[in-house]
Amino acid sequence: MNDILDITLAPSGRDKIDWVRDNMPLLRSLEQEFSADRPFEGVRLALSIHLEAKTAYLCRVLLAGGAEMYVTGSNPLSTQDDVAAALAECGVHVFAKYGVSADEYQAHLRRVIEPAPQIIIDDGGDLVHLIHTEYPHLLPNVIGGCEETTTGILRLHAMAKAGALRFPMVAVNDADCKHLFDNRYGTGQSVWDGINRTTNLIVAGKKVVVAGYGWCGRGVAMRAKGLGAQVIVTEVDPVKALEAYMDGFSVMPMDEAAALGDFFVTVTGCCDVITARHFEKMKDGAILCNAGHFNVEVDVKTLSEMAVEAKTRRKNIVGYRLADGRRINVLAEGRLVNLAAGDGHPAEIMDMSFAIQAMSALYLVRENRTQSMQPGVYPVPWEIDRDVAMRKLHFSGLSIDTLTDRQREYLSSN
Repeated sequence: MNDILDITLAPSGRDKIDWVRDNMPLLRSLEQEFSADRPFEGVRLALSIHLEAKTAYLCRVLLAGGAEMYVTGSNPLSTQDDVAAALAECGVHVFAKYGVSADEYQAHLRRVIEPAPQIIIDDGGDLVHLIHTEYPHLLPNVIGGCEETTTGILRLHAMAKAGALRFPMVAVNDADCKHLFDNRYGTGQSVWDGINRTTNLIVAGKKVVVAGYGWCGRGVAMRAKGLGAQVIVTEVDPVKALEAYMDGFSVMPMDEAAALGDFFVTVTGCCDVITARHFEKMKDGAILCNAGHFNVEVDVKTLSEMAVEAKTRRKNIVGYRLADGRRINVLAEGRLVNLAAGDGHPAEIMDMSFAIQAMSALYLVRENRTQSMQPGVYPVPWEIDRDVAMRKLHFSGLSIDTLTDRQREYLSSN
């Protein structure tokens, strides 16, 4: 039994999935291979990723490979109800609706865990956390899992360090063909897509404060610069801060940047990046948004307590008026702005990330047959990264040089 908003929305969802399928040749090639080989036959697979069209196509690819799919979203505001309906229509077990409460969100996570999955594909670590804390009796069924994002991998490493992780997890986010492209180019473009469609304001000439200069922050800052903004970067890592400076951006603490910014984008993966002392310094009309996985980077709760009025000004924009008359605007409740107020990363980018996901899940199934993997956090095998890169080059109409035997000998000699 599914838990979706309305099955009659499926035609619209099918159109969205068909559109991204046309622009995801890597996944199309895997769909053909999986349909022929059926490598996931008899495997129950639980998936929690932002439930929009690209994710839905990944689910269809895994379904074509024989997997029994149990699917939910990884954020209450990123599920697209028509896409969820289209997935349910094609035989996937779907438990997801847009705008659910925290309790409903947790209930949907439980629905995909209760069938005792053998493979878990997670985005942020909620499924892995839940099965360990509430369903420990199901842990022996789990072959392993894959984690999509930086935040989830941080949680996994913490579990592994504490000796609490009970099955192998592949750190998909750390693959070169994921973070070098998805985190940088995907986040860079999709964040500004979300901001621009939501605010309908110009970026050129504005001061943009980017909190965090990891791969996601690099992408957000690069695109802001391309749109004509004056970019300020805040960091806690001296090496990343120096890199931002060398890339041509201003670098300063958030306590200084707070008074200067017109737009603020947090991409740190940490909590309390922008909080009360920063709100007190901000310009009237400042716009705040988050592109880190959880809605803890901008302290919206404290802002709402400081405000004398909170008003929805446009869809996905709440303006908080402070006692001195200044208004601070928060996009998408401080949740992922590129998904809660947009369509997420471009299809061509997610083609690479989800190809890594699908091939890593297959790797786990094959490794399980030899029973060679112990609990822990594992890198994506180099062969998978290379395979995805070579396929992407091929589908992009590109080719590269190959080493001659003499060159190989030279590189491997003393």
